[in-house]
Formats: sequence, C-alpha cells, structure tokens
Amino acid sequence: RLSRWERRPQPAAPLSERQSRSVLDVKAAAEDLPVPPELPIEDLCSLTSQSLTVALTAAVPDSTEDVLLKGFATLGMEGERIETAQQFFSWFAQLQTQMDQDEGAKYRQMRDYLSGFQEQCDAILSDVNSALQHLESLQKQYLFVSTKTGTLHEACEQLLKEQSELVDLAENIQQKLSYFNELENVSTKLNSPTLSVNSEGFIPMLAKLDDCIAYISSHPNFKDYPVYLTKFKQCLSKAMHLIKTYTVNTLQNLTSQLMKRDPSAVPNTDNAFTLFYVKFRAAAPKVRTLIEQIEQRSEKMPEYQQLLNEIHQCYLDQRELLLGPSIASTVTELTSLNNRDHCALVRSGCAFMVHVCQDEHQLYNEFFTKPTPKLDELLEKLCLSLYDVLRPMIIHVIHLETLSELCGILKNEMLEDHVQNNAEQLGAFAAGVKQMLEDVQERLVYRTHIYIQTDIIGYKPAPGDLAYPDKLEMMEQIAQSLKDEQKKLSSEASFSDVRLEDPESCGLAKSGSAESLNPRHQTTISPADLHGMWYPTVRRTLVCLSKLYRCIDRAVFQGLSQEALSACIHSLLGAADSISKNKTQVDGQLFLIKHLLILREQIAPFHTEFTIKEISLDLKKTRDAAFKILNPKTVSRFFRLNSNNALIQFLLEGTPEIREHYIDSKKDVDRHLKSACEQFIQQQTKQFIEQLEEFMTKVSALKTMATQGGPKYSLSQQPWAQPAKVNDLVSSTYKTIKTKLPSTLRSMSLYLSNKDTEFILFKPVRNNIQQMFQKLHALLKEEFSNEDLQIIACPSMEQVHIVYIEAP
Repeated sequence: RLSRWERRPQPAAPLSERQSRSVLDVKAAAEDLPVPPELPIEDLCSLTSQSLTVALTAAVPDSTEDVLLKGFATLGMEGERIETAQQFFSWFAQLQTQMDQDEGAKYRQMRDYLSGFQEQCDAILSDVNSALQHLESLQKQYLFVSTKTGTLHEACEQLLKEQSELVDLAENIQQKLSYFNELENVSTKLNSPTLSVNSEGFIPMLAKLDDCIAYISSHPNFKDYPVYLTKFKQCLSKAMHLIKTYTVNTLQNLTSQLMKRDPSAVPNTDNAFTLFYVKFRAAAPKVRTLIEQIEQRSEKMPEYQQLLNEIHQCYLDQRELLLGPSIASTVTELTSLNNRDHCALVRSGCAFMVHVCQDEHQLYNEFFTKPTPKLDELLEKLCLSLYDVLRPMIIHVIHLETLSELCGILKNEMLEDHVQNNAEQLGAFAAGVKQMLEDVQERLVYRTHIYIQTDIIGYKPAPGDLAYPDKLEMMEQIAQSLKDEQKKLSSEASFSDVRLEDPESCGLAKSGSAESLNPRHQTTISPADLHGMWYPTVRRTLVCLSKLYRCIDRAVFQGLSQEALSACIHSLLGAADSISKNKTQVDGQLFLIKHLLILREQIAPFHTEFTIKEISLDLKKTRDAAFKILNPKTVSRFFRLNSNNALIQFLLEGTPEIREHYIDSKKDVDRHLKSACEQFIQQQTKQFIEQLEEFMTKVSALKTMATQGGPKYSLSQQPWAQPAKVNDLVSSTYKTIKTKLPSTLRSMSLYLSNKDTEFILFKPVRNNIQQMFQKLHALLKEEFSNEDLQIIACPSMEQVHIVYIEAP
C-alpha cells in the first residue's frame, strides 16, 4: 500500500515539490546520525539506544566486549553465542518480539485501567438513574401533598377573612350604636338634680356630647338621624344653659357684692379700684376652666361661639357697671385738682386711663384666653369719658405754648412711649388719644393762623423795637463795661493770695466769670445775635415754627411756615423802611440783612421743604371770549348751524384754565436777602464814588459822540474836565472814602459782628471802588499830560488800599 503512494503515473498520495524537498532534507539529515554513546565507535552493528530498556551510563565503556555482554545479559542470552546467521536471525526475531511486547505493554495497561473506570461509571450511571426515578416519584408525591395543603390553606384564609370581616362589622355597628346609646346616659346626667358644672364628670360628658353631635351630623344617611340630632342638640342646650347660668350668676354676684360695699355706687379711691380687681381675680379660677372649654369648642360649633359672646357681654357689662361711675368720678377729681394746668390734667388723666386699660386687659386674661374686640369697645367707651371732659378745655386754650406742650404729651409721651411699648393692651386708649391729638392739632393750627395775623402781620412796633443802632450800641457798652470789670477783677485776683474758704462760693464765682463775664465769649457774640435783641416778629416767627415743627403733620407745617415766613419778611421790610427814615439808609439795610440772615440760619435745622402748591383759576381766555361774543359783529353768528357759531366758540375758547405754582419760603428769604445785599452794595458804592461815576459817564458819552461822527474833543479842554476840576473831584472822592468808610465798617461790625460775613458783604463795594480808580488811572494816562497828572494828583491804588487797612 505504501508503494502506491508514489507509484507513477497515478500516485495515491502525491507529494508537492516542497514536500519532496522536505523529505530529502530529512533523509540527508538522518544519514549522518550520531553514534550512540554506549556503543563503541568502531562497531557498526551495535543496537540503537531506543531498543534497550536498561539504563546506560553516560560514560564511554572501557571496551566493546563489555557492552556486548551487557546487551546479551539483558536478553537472557548470557550463555549463548551467535555463530551462524541462523542464530543471528533467531536472536534478532526474538529481540524484535521482545521489543514489540515491551512497546505495547503500556497501552494494554492503560486499556485495562480505562476498562475499570468504564465499569465504575456504568455502575454509577445505573445508581443515578435509580435515584432519578426515586426523585421523580417523590416530586409527584410532593406536588400532590402541596396541592392539597394549598387548598386547605386558602380555605382557612378565606374563613379567617370572613371571620375578621364579621368581627369588624360587629365592632363597627357597635361603635356606631355607641353614639346613639350615649343619648340615654347624657340625658340621665343632665336631668340629675345633683349635677354641677364643677363636678369631675361634667367636662367629659360635655366632650362626649360634642363627639356624638359631630358624628351624627356627619352621617345624615343614618336611620332616625333628625330625631337623635334634635335630642342631642337639646342636651347640648341644657349643658350650655347650666354653664351660662353658673358664669353669669358668679359675675353678677361679684358685682352686687362690690356695689353693696359702696352704697353711693361711685367709688373713687384707690382702695375701691384695688377691691374691684382683687375680687374678680379671686373668682376667676371658678369659671376659667369652663370658659376655656367653651373657647376651645367655639370654632367648631356656632352654639359655643354664641355662648362665648354672651359670656363676654355679661363680663363686660359688669365691668362697665363697676368702672363707669368710678372713672367718671376720678376724672372729675383730677379736673378739680388741675383746673388751671391743662398739661398736668392731660398727663394725669391719660396716665390714669393707661393703668385702667392695662389692668382691664390683665383681668380679662385671668378669665379668658382668646381676645375679643368688645373689650376694646368697652375701653374706648371708658376713655371717651376722659375725652368728653378734656375736649371742651382744649378748644378754649389760646396759648400756642400750652397747645404745643399738649401735642408733645399726647404724641411723644402717650403714643410713642406708652402705646408703642404695649400696643396690644393700649389699642383703645390709642384711638382716644389720636382723636384728642387731632383736636389739639386742629386748635393749634387755628390759633397759629390767628397768631400770625395778630402778632406778626398786625404787629405795631414800639419805638424801642426800631431804636437801631442805639440799642445795639447800648448793649455793646454794657458788654464792654462787664469786660472791663472782669479784667479788673482778674488783675486784682492775680496780686492777692487770699482764697475763699467756701468751695461752693468759689465754684459759683468761677462759673459766673467763665460763662457770663468771659471777654472772649462776649467779643464773639454781637448784640444783634442775642435772642432778646431780635426783632419781635422774627423771634415770634421762629418760636412759633419751633413749637409747630414736631406737633403737626409735615404738609400742614409747610403751609403754616410759608405763611409765617412771608408775614415775617413783610414785617422786616416795613421795619427796615422805618429805620431808614428815622436813622440812615445803612442802618435800615443792615437791620434787614442781619435779620434775614438770622431767619435763614434758624430755619435751616427744620428738615422739611418750605414749599407749598397754590392753584389759581386763569380767566383770561374767558374774558377775551366774552369780549368777542359781546362784539356787535358776532350777533349774526349766534344762530348759525355750523362750527362758526358764536356760542360754540365762546364755550370752546372761553374755558378757564387751572394754573399751579409753587411758593418756596426758603427761596423767598434768600431772594430778599440777595436783594437787600445788592441794594446795600449799590448804595455804598454810590456813596463813595458817585462823583467819579458821573465823571466817567460824561467821558463815555463824549467818546460815543466822537466815534459816531461828532467833533473831535480834547478832554483836558472841557470845562468840567480841566485838571483843577478833576483834582477837586478826586480829592473830594478820596476824602469821602476816608471819612465815611470807618463809619460804614463800624455799622457792619455792630450789626453783623462776623468778620467773614462782613468781608463777603463789603468785598463787592471794595472791588467797585478799585475798578473805578483803575479806569480813572487809565483814562488820565490816556487823556492828560504829565503836568496835568501832577496837578490832578490822583491817589494810587496802593493809597486806596491803605485806606481799607487803616480803617478800624
């Protein structure tokens, strides 16, 4: 068969060229196999190492003979000798058989080993099959038992469920019936003659009754629902009647006991008030528990709310019965004690009502836990008795000081201090105080209008009020004498070592000298700055505004302040005119400037706008339209049926306009102050350099005529501009400045007494004088020769400046 593989021409397993080459390579490599190391190199017939089963040493034997002996010993042929070919072939066949047996022994051994395993696996498989059959039988039996058990369990569960449903149904029916069954128990207890609202079982019975009514009301589909609900309502009415009777009787008995203690029923002492509260506080625990139960149920059932309202009304009626006459008597007593002192009366009356309101709230909290608006209504009614007594007095007060102080008491002490700190208890008192405050403010505004009309607008100045600058000079002399006296005392004290033994007298002397006789203090204050030296209308206006500022509303204050300031400015203008006529124009102007400065300075701290809006009706268009319609030419257009009808045009064009304009008193003061300062500057400038202004005006007119084509001119040739004339003019002006400047500065210092203000006011005058002299110097250099300039002898700018420096 192997020969067929390569037999040609049709080989059974032909090899590829590459396979052939591989076989040839293997063959070539096998031809040169190394000789086994156990055989002698020269023995070409030695056996291969693979055919021997004995272990050979790695070392080369000593001789070939030894190797052959060992080989034969292995084959059991130690005693045989191979001499013929037949013996060799026999030996070779035996050797080959032995090799085949040795080679197949391990395979047979493995086969026997595997056969044993196969027999064991067959036995195991048989056991497994038997076990599976048993398990299958068990599974069938388990399923049968499980099915039977599940069926039994479901049946038991169904029975238990039905049992539970029946038990729940029975309990539900019993629970529902329990509310209906309570009717007999509640009726029996309410009809019992020994039942008391203070007994331990009354409140639980009341709670059970409420639960029954609530339950029956929520199930209107029950049988006999109206009957049982009506019966339970009747029981509730009986219970509430018992509570109401007990509470009302308790309160009325307290009132009757307190009234019997005072037959006149007009208790007016502190002991009576104390007794009123002590008795009620002692009785509060008797009814508080019942009232708490009513308050807890008042939001759930209207019957309890009605009962609570009735108890509130009864309590408040009893308190009013006790407190009404007592409060009226106390207010009358306070009125008699403070008949002439309205402020003390208002303060003591309000303090009394504050205590009453607080005590009433505290007593109310002893009985009740929930508030009621009826308490505030009662307290407002009680406070009204104080208001009724105070209001007739308030509307007859004519003094602004008293009215402003009353506003301060009501607004600051009562509303801001007492009410804000305890708004809950003093709510009713706050309402009465606010009403009283509004009356006082209304009276204050009314009296302020009258005050402005009579004491500011209608003020008739006395001669002493217009004695300027005499009164200022007199006050300055007094201050100077006190200053000199103080200097004399201080110089005497510096040379004396005597000390006063009384430290208090020493302290008074020191304080007096420091406060009233301090030279520095006196020198920094002008007599015109003293409050008593102000013009009366200014003093009255500022005092009036200071009293109104914190007493009335901001809008009302703005209107009154504008009216007062306008009247004050008008009075100052009249006084300044009178002083200007009686004394000098400078005195009148400085008087007006000083007092306007005082006004502006004193109204600055008022944090408000002195602005009011006035609304006026402009009838100018109405007047023009009326003139048009009265024109004879328009008579024919009266009955035209188009847009040119005269009556329609009159209605459209003659509609009056509403105009709004704002009046700002602060700006009005500033405007008059600015006008007064400008007039003062103009008057002083005219006083000092009027002649130079006239001269410069003539020169300007002459130059204008020359530039417009007139004849040429020579200024020095003009009769009024000759050097001698100009010299007289300049000398006269310079003399006027030197003589009148000190008196002007003296008047400014006397009235203003403020170096900064004096400098600011006089600076424009000084600048006008300097500018005039600068123009004059430029004109003289341009129009006159050096000889003429020497004749004119115009003072230099340095000389003019020295005049200001040398002036006191």
